[in-house]
Amino acid sequence: MPVLFVARSARLARWASDVGFGRNIYKVGVSEEDPKALAARGWAGEDDWKIVRQEAVEGLSEADAIERLLRREKSIDPNLYPKLKGTPGIFRVAAEHVENHIVVSRALAGAGDRAELKLKPADFAAYLIHNTLR
Repeated sequence: MPVLFVARSARLARWASDVGFGRNIYKVGVSEEDPKALAARGWAGEDDWKIVRQEAVEGLSEADAIERLLRREKSIDPNLYPKLKGTPGIFRVAAEHVENHIVVSRALAGAGDRAELKLKPADFAAYLIHNTLR
């Protein structure tokens, strides 16, 4: 069964920050293979990828997942940046979008706490998976 996954690379995030994209850069993909094995091989010339979150999906291809997510988030064009080496599915995620998603989700669930949010990679991954499967 295919698996939808979100991966993160610290080195690619550092590069993205240096070129003005910010540090919240994630790879979204769908694969029949084990995502950890794919991450070990690396993408975009980096080999320090970590799978942040994964979820089994039925009948979803990587192209469909990327197309769905493009409705909500900005993708970095792999053809414009040689560093990405043609790797599709690398997204630049705005922290404000993730914060808004968490606040609205809490409000809809009835939790009225106004605790200060400290975003973690898992929050970004949950946001990306939610928007891909919507």
